[in-house]
Amino acid sequence: MPNRLAAETSPYLRQHADNPVDWYPWGAEALERARREDKPILLSVGYAACHWCHVMAHESFEDPATAGVMNEHFVNIKVDREERPDVDSIYMQAVQSMTGHGGWPMTMFLTPTGEPFYAGTYFPPEDRHGMPAFARVLRSVADAYHTKRDRVVQTATAMRDIYAASAARLEPSGTLDAGTLERAARALAARYDAQHGGFEGAPKFPPTMSLEFLLAYAERTGDERAREMVEQTFEQMARGGIYDQIGGGFHRYAVDDRWLVPHFEKMLYDNALLVRLGAHLWQATKSAEVRRVTEATLDWVREEMTDADGGCYASLDADSEGEEGRFYLWTEGELDAALGPDSALFKAQYGVTPDGNFEGRNILHVPEPAGVVARRAGMADGMAAAKLARARQLLAVQRAMRVRPARDEKKLAAWNGLMLRGMAEAARAFARPVDRDAALATADFLRRVLVRPGGRVMRSHTDGVTKIPGFLDDHAAVALGFLATYALTFDRRWLDAAVEIASAIDEWFWDDAAQAYFDTPRDADPLITRPRDITDNAVPSGTSLAVELELRLGELLGDPRRTARGTRVLEAMAEPMARYPSAFGHMLGSADLAVYGATAVALVGDPASDAFRALASTVGGRFVPALVLAGGAPADGRGIALLEGKGPVNGAPATAYVCRHFVCAAPQTDADGLAAQLDGLSARGAPEARAEHGSELSMDHGRG
Repeated sequence: MPNRLAAETSPYLRQHADNPVDWYPWGAEALERARREDKPILLSVGYAACHWCHVMAHESFEDPATAGVMNEHFVNIKVDREERPDVDSIYMQAVQSMTGHGGWPMTMFLTPTGEPFYAGTYFPPEDRHGMPAFARVLRSVADAYHTKRDRVVQTATAMRDIYAASAARLEPSGTLDAGTLERAARALAARYDAQHGGFEGAPKFPPTMSLEFLLAYAERTGDERAREMVEQTFEQMARGGIYDQIGGGFHRYAVDDRWLVPHFEKMLYDNALLVRLGAHLWQATKSAEVRRVTEATLDWVREEMTDADGGCYASLDADSEGEEGRFYLWTEGELDAALGPDSALFKAQYGVTPDGNFEGRNILHVPEPAGVVARRAGMADGMAAAKLARARQLLAVQRAMRVRPARDEKKLAAWNGLMLRGMAEAARAFARPVDRDAALATADFLRRVLVRPGGRVMRSHTDGVTKIPGFLDDHAAVALGFLATYALTFDRRWLDAAVEIASAIDEWFWDDAAQAYFDTPRDADPLITRPRDITDNAVPSGTSLAVELELRLGELLGDPRRTARGTRVLEAMAEPMARYPSAFGHMLGSADLAVYGATAVALVGDPASDAFRALASTVGGRFVPALVLAGGAPADGRGIALLEGKGPVNGAPATAYVCRHFVCAAPQTDADGLAAQLDGLSARGAPEARAEHGSELSMDHGRG
């Protein structure tokens, strides 16, 4: 008989609805039972695309004997970390403090009041590789709770002290200036893998936020090595197995140091961040490869990860047909049969061997650039490219007949906001109508389904059900997505929607006493602590997103209060950002905006006119760090400081103003003049810029 999770909307929770475990969702009912019966709580946290979550479920949660032990001794709670990042964040802090590492599945043991006293991640069904069997852990923990309560209380008390420290008032930690950013860039360079790209060794996650910071740093300072780190890493990822060479989109991470063998799940948030980076990198380099990979990722999101209502799904599983990665792997024989005479070229291009590179099959990757393979085959580059494109199309059709990985079809506000931002910025850069349409559909979904009157955002929408009041990252990511939509369309309603959400953030998430943002609103159901995670992990922290939102709106609206608040938070993070930059990738981007100020571009005129579109296209074709963009007819500028007092000049239908620190250069009415002004802002390659900012980054070619 199904347990209580059958009534939940989360696909991950429903995966456990037929377990013999007496699962509860997180909530008052489970906590009340634990208090009433004086039973410890077993909290299991995971997510739908998590491979080891599935393994532990099959080994333990589906096993009647193990379930019997769980049901006898514990109140069992199952949490989808993607629906409840607040619960996940609080207890992940505990598992990291207790064990020195974290991950999913997360297995926590709590007192009936929710205080953690024992923690782990995956536990096997029997003793294995130094890990104790899960059933043995269950019995030991239950015994300790009832017979060694003083030790349980001691551990719970120590965790309370850790939580209290993490909620303390933020105070300035150092000077926030160009030196802060230089120290961060040098610290990243010291950890750079000059052979394969990325940072240090295996496993390797796409370091997207750090790369965004380095790209801006290179543009600001003229440091070519910083730019090379971004280009090489993106290129190596795009040519590796972490990128789906047939269907587009990136897998979550690589288990090796050369991006070959991925952990095969695909997450919306990874691809959202990579799409935005790809658009910016193309603007900076005009690389055809970067554009092709980024557009293919956008196509994958649109075709496989977007509902008819415009909302984007959360993830694809790693497994299909009971095997990790089976959907994406090929034998040499399968390729020969599918491609016929073009198979030899395809196999050479994508590193295919008879023995394969993953359990007897091949993960497609690009060990050599396309031109090298074409020349070796005695073929013109254009002909080889056409044959390879046709082969990929044939394999995509054949692969579509396989059993697909499961898809988690919940739509999370924060992840949709990140993807909306990536779509909108890519649409400005690449000028593909299909990207613009996709961005508008996702923006409309968010505004219509997940944003409530007054700017409050809901977290999740699944199967027609919208639930869970949104967290800080939901609000800030959606607002930034709306700002990007405004910069794409110059439709004032998107800016107004972003401002309304920002006001809700001020009211519900900012705390004057702590001088900080919290991840949960003031009216959230109480937990053992009010979570506040300021580090950027797999996704930007709610704090770093909110800071960026404040700074951008401060520039657009001429609101010094917003600018001061965002800068105040950054000043508290100045020293940690400089010393531990990989933990503050997105925050460093906001620091760049605070230190150098925005490049504000106002486009005045009719957005539907050819002249206006030509100016907008000129901006869209260039990477401008900390770009703040506003536009429309003079009458549309009410309340937008960047547009106030500006109008077309010399009878032109459209005029561009490029402004820095509230001082504008001469207005431009043609695309060439605007291009010259924007290009003049870049320090790349300028000797005077290198002299001002110091020498280029040195890279440690080891793994220090």
